Amino acid sequence: MGHDPLDVQAVRCRYAALAQGTVFLDAPAGTQVPDSVVDAMASYLRNANANLGGHFATSRQSELVVRDARTAAGTFLGCAPSAIGFGLNMTSLNFSLSRTVARTLRSGDEILVTRLDHDANIAPWLEIAADLDITVRFADIDPSDCTLDLADLERQLGERTRVVTFPWTANAVGTVNDVRRICALAHEAGALAWVDAVHQAPHGPIDAVAVGADILFCSPYKFFGPHLGVFYGRPDVTERWRPYKVRPAPDEPGGERFENGTLPHESLAGFTAAVHYIHSLGWKHIIAHERELATLFLAGLPSAYRLYGRPEVEGRVPTFAIQHPTLAPGEVAQRLAERDIAVWHGDYYAPEIMQRLGLPDGAVRIGFVHYNTADEVDRVLDELDRLLPRTLAEG
Repeated sequence: MGHDPLDVQAVRCRYAALAQGTVFLDAPAGTQVPDSVVDAMASYLRNANANLGGHFATSRQSELVVRDARTAAGTFLGCAPSAIGFGLNMTSLNFSLSRTVARTLRSGDEILVTRLDHDANIAPWLEIAADLDITVRFADIDPSDCTLDLADLERQLGERTRVVTFPWTANAVGTVNDVRRICALAHEAGALAWVDAVHQAPHGPIDAVAVGADILFCSPYKFFGPHLGVFYGRPDVTERWRPYKVRPAPDEPGGERFENGTLPHESLAGFTAAVHYIHSLGWKHIIAHERELATLFLAGLPSAYRLYGRPEVEGRVPTFAIQHPTLAPGEVAQRLAERDIAVWHGDYYAPEIMQRLGLPDGAVRIGFVHYNTADEVDRVLDELDRLLPRTLAEG
């Protein structure tokens, strides 16, 4: 590898979990958490655990924790803190917000989703379609490189399209979409731009306002934080909606209106610490290091494996879906686990793309983030090579 501005060994020292010896390549389903995040959560529970609205010290401290989390989320997503809402995870938030939007839909309306999407950005709309007389349409992909077919998406936009939902980055295959372009197309059709940014969040900066998103989600447990969901809602859009909520809950415009029940304050404290952690490293250094890891992996992947997705570093993040020539994905994952390498197998809750690719058992997903090392890339490549029949490995 060339010069790497990220001191990876110093980074790894900030994670107690990385001392286990396991090669964690399972980050697309949830990253490891730095000690500063754990400490922030523990400190809250020890010193400030209370509900909001009291005149006593711990309640006031909890209010500061919530305020700081909104500020951190606004910084992280490029928006005003008041436009931020929190929930259990992206899936639960999307079911809640899509149900709110359903109040505005009429018979014959259409929702456009993509075959790149995680099902958390598809199933809520299918459920609404089952309840109301609306249609869910699917924008196709190019199966040769798992990129979104923008021409097909544009063809399917119509005067009845009300929402266009799509991933910033595909969790199954690592494709990065042209977010600004898709948001613009949605708005030209008079539709909302509904962005799943969960898989983008650990890999690069997000500016929800700049790209033109109306709703944008992410999940901190995918970017070095605790289990939590975060969304941005464009104020002039969300202020027109009537949320499902209890009557005494806040009703001022903003993301807070869509939060159901008491928030997990300890997770908010951890989320703020995770954002500070990322900013302490700098996106420039994170991106440069991940590109080097991706370059190594793509150059060293044995040719007997089938790669699904872009075969070059450009236009993707270091998340790779591969298929062994003879072994089922679950068998490959099990054998790697026996060698203390954690990877995922199956459809990763993205069944549409797996069906489109003709993969009933899914694929093996190997995902790198900035705390992974070049040695770990070499190690997984060596193990993948050992899993091949000798005739293929030698060929």
